[in-house]
Amino acid sequence: MPFLTTKKNKTPLGIYIHVPFCRSKCQYCDFYSLTNKDDKLMDDYLRAVCTHIKESGQLAPGYKVDTIYFGGGTPSFFGADGMATIMTAIRRNFDVDSAAEITFEANPDSVSDKFLNRMRAEGFNRVSLGIQCDDDEILKKIGRPHDYAQAVSAVQRIRKAGFKNLSVDLMYGLPNQTLNGWKDTLERVLALNPEHISCYGLKLEEGTPMYDYKDFLNLPDDDLQADMYLAATEILRAKSFRQYEISNFARKGLYSRHNMKYWTGGEYLGFGPNASSDFAGRRFTIIRDLQGYIDGIKNGGEVLQDVEDIPLRERAGEYLMMRLRTSAGIIREEYERQYLLPFGPIEEALEKCRTFGHAARGDDGRWRLTPKGFLISNSIISDLLLIQDGTEQMNRFSI
Repeated sequence: MPFLTTKKNKTPLGIYIHVPFCRSKCQYCDFYSLTNKDDKLMDDYLRAVCTHIKESGQLAPGYKVDTIYFGGGTPSFFGADGMATIMTAIRRNFDVDSAAEITFEANPDSVSDKFLNRMRAEGFNRVSLGIQCDDDEILKKIGRPHDYAQAVSAVQRIRKAGFKNLSVDLMYGLPNQTLNGWKDTLERVLALNPEHISCYGLKLEEGTPMYDYKDFLNLPDDDLQADMYLAATEILRAKSFRQYEISNFARKGLYSRHNMKYWTGGEYLGFGPNASSDFAGRRFTIIRDLQGYIDGIKNGGEVLQDVEDIPLRERAGEYLMMRLRTSAGIIREEYERQYLLPFGPIEEALEKCRTFGHAARGDDGRWRLTPKGFLISNSIISDLLLIQDGTEQMNRFSI
């Protein structure tokens, strides 16, 4: 990556490691991963990632890594030795903050006491556990490799190993799922006492097995999914969880620091096939091909695609699009200072949203979407981007 630059002052940086291996592929998943346990391929991937980290670290001395996230795929399926080796490479080649948030994703069926103890010893301090549902029949239908009893056992093992920051992933809008069933799921998972909960509505993408037979799955319709979403916001708020992003809820101070980089314009570097980066003013993605990635790193070939400089105008659009996903919201002073565009037309549109209960302005002057607004956030943000385009054109003609 020859375009990486250095900076005099230490700038916060997130690192994402994509581990493209799974025990099995979930029926709804469109993330890049492979299910064949090929030890040679895993070893080749490990060498490639560590080499890539070394090359990138040499070109980025002006950054301090404050978040590290191992996603996938299933990092816990990859194994402790490989993850420990990658962590060593990161620490050797980047300046890692001693208080960095270091997360790994795991499935309930792929954690053991030995694995978890090793992860704690390697400095991991946060676990993201993919529970998804507490109904074993639904779990089987969507291709999850675990049952709910294994999820409960995994939580117990995670606590026993000393992890004090546990996030769980849940899904709603699943086959045969009812509103009361979803509420029961939330209550049962809350009894496990996690610090963070992510609630995602099922969205079927073309190319996934479930997409091909979606009409036969008895999926909740859009109205029922909306009711499920609003029920989650109410139940979790009553249990002292703060909604800090459309799909994410956390106990006080325990939001995902790494994911907030994506939503608030922070810089991050991704390693592994199909990982994305936003670094030094440029955005780029690694090719979605494990063998191509391995060969490219080994032979000095090109492994990046979609490399682009991000103009200020596009950053302004991202500010609206991403910040309005979060409880941080947007504010006039920040917008006009950073992007040199008038906030007035944006605020007029948000005032209209407020009359319908879709947006609110806090005492701090920041505009935020309400839970009802989050439900139609795509439409609201699309309208705001059109307004932004219009004001930018006006500015051009006035110059």
